[in-house]
This record gives sequence, structure tokens and C-alpha cells, in this order.
Amino acid sequence: MRISILVVLLSLSAGLGGCGDTVGTRAVTGGLIGAGAGAGISALTGGKPATGALIGGGVGAVGGAVTH
Repeated sequence: MRISILVVLLSLSAGLGGCGDTVGTRAVTGGLIGAGAGAGISALTGGKPATGALIGGGVGAVGGAVTH
């Protein structure tokens, strides 16, 4: 069950990660999606959701900023 939830969260975040017309918009949306996914994954795996949100948000923001 946890694996399927993880796959769904990652698929949704990857699909929405490309949203946005400008670098700033993509960075913000990527950061928000990454924070949500990171918190969810951490909660599912027994970690601290706040830590997952911080890491996921950072990775998502950078990923959103560098994609076109």
C-alpha cells in the first residue's frame, strides 16, 4: 500500500512540475509540490514530515527553476 501511494505522489509531482511559464513560477510550483511530496513520503516512511518538506521543497524549487 505504501509503495502505491509513493508512486502516485511521485507521478503527480512529476506531472505538475513542468507547470509555469517563467523560471520563478516553475521554481515556486516545484517547491510547493516538492514540499508536499516530501512531507507525505516522510510521514509514510516513519520520518519527520517537516524535514521531508524542507528537503522536498528545496529539491523541487531547484528542479523547477532549471527545467524548461
